[in-house]
Amino acid sequence: MSAAKTFYKPLALASSIGGGLIAGKIFSEIWQRANPAGTEPPDPEDLQSSAKEIFIAAAIQGLIVGIVRAALARGQAKGFAAIAKENPE
Repeated sequence: MSAAKTFYKPLALASSIGGGLIAGKIFSEIWQRANPAGTEPPDPEDLQSSAKEIFIAAAIQGLIVGIVRAALARGQAKGFAAIAKENPE
């Protein structure tokens, strides 16, 4: 394993954590704009919330997290390949 690849894994972990935080902020913003009442996203354990609302919130959140993490991972891999002249895998 090259020295460059040794640094790639910790950076990938930090990027993943940062991506999760970014995705959470994006989801909160979208939820607030889509929900005119201004309430927080429903908690799956809250039996007062409808299942439909919980599943919609979970689907939107999953979509956003997946897109943000994929975009960050792709950009990081391309940046690593451009700098280190090798595949990060």
